[in-house]
Amino acid sequence: MNILMLGWELPPHNSGGLGVACYHLSKSLAMQGAEIDFVVPYTAEHPDIDFMSIHAVSSLSPLERNELGVYDSSRTVTSRELPDIPGGSKNIRDIQRRYVSFVENFVQDSEVDVIHAHDWLTMEAGVRAKELTGKPLIVHVHATEFDRSGELSGNPIVHDIEQTALLMADRIFAVSKITKSIIVHRYGIPADKVEVVYNGFDPASLDDGYDYDQITYRYLESLKEEGYTVVATVTRFTVQKGLTHLMHAAAKVLEQYDKVVFLFAGDGEQRNELIDLAARLGISDKVIFTGFVRGKKWRDAYSVADVFVMSSVSEPFGLTALEAAHHDNALIISRQSGVGEVLNSIFRFDFWDAGLLADQIIGLATSPALLGEMKRNIHDEYANLSWNDIASECIAHYSSVRTGALV
Repeated sequence: MNILMLGWELPPHNSGGLGVACYHLSKSLAMQGAEIDFVVPYTAEHPDIDFMSIHAVSSLSPLERNELGVYDSSRTVTSRELPDIPGGSKNIRDIQRRYVSFVENFVQDSEVDVIHAHDWLTMEAGVRAKELTGKPLIVHVHATEFDRSGELSGNPIVHDIEQTALLMADRIFAVSKITKSIIVHRYGIPADKVEVVYNGFDPASLDDGYDYDQITYRYLESLKEEGYTVVATVTRFTVQKGLTHLMHAAAKVLEQYDKVVFLFAGDGEQRNELIDLAARLGISDKVIFTGFVRGKKWRDAYSVADVFVMSSVSEPFGLTALEAAHHDNALIISRQSGVGEVLNSIFRFDFWDAGLLADQIIGLATSPALLGEMKRNIHDEYANLSWNDIASECIAHYSSVRTGALV
């Protein structure tokens, strides 16, 4: 089966979990015999990928791609129409126009059985490929504009792009029941057109000789020696992630129990706002900001932590929670995060309930026995989330849309 896979990023040039999910899904599909052509909007080396063909749409670098701000609520998409390519601008819509043009040319000369498009960034290209080839289109929804905008209304043009693609798709993959509910109730898509296809997890991909370096977070290690608990979040600093609620919970924790320190690993549009909020709450001495982390520093952020918090206002899945569990973290996950649908040994809270979140953090920080039990139990759960099983499920759906049958 020849799959045209349309995505916006792949490791090691990813800015979030979307690239990780695309990598592992594609790898498992290839292991089961699929031939994959993966289209990305930038030019870069992918030294660990030899199981599929990667096609670059433009000379844009991964860093320039990141600077487009496609995941930030502040991004400006002001036109539904894709611009003409001449002119050389490098805004989001220009790159998407180049992406669509590349796909139009590619499908003219290549055999394609299934088109698989990930998120709003590639949906227009997926729809165009379907129009030109008549081949079935899978739209894989890792997040909707309702998720990305958090408590805000989001960009109406992006909503429109998503609406069109969801209507045009032959089958829709939603990464959680939460996401399926949004697709059905907010976009008016029939429920039987939407399949819940959870993300998997590959522990072996993180067992690559990595060795935690205590020097990276020497200060935090010194605090742990004094009996402190490290509570971490590793994420983009956007409204979707609910970080202002987490900061208020941190203040409530420290009012009652002062041997807790908070690690905010990442970067994004809310960075300065969060730094200012920590100062106004009087807890700057207990909140550490790392800036953007990748590679070893990203792994070290998990390793130094005892507790991982996902405070998202709306998180379709949340692969970082599984990565944190692999690095021996207890998990506290908002009820608005899809990863909680596949895990049991966690604490849950509504993203806005800073009081409950504070109580849960204090409970873990003051009970080594409870903390250790949650860490042990979560290991038995995340290890069962196999990307190979997910790939088999996808292949079954591919076959069904090609034949017109239902799985």
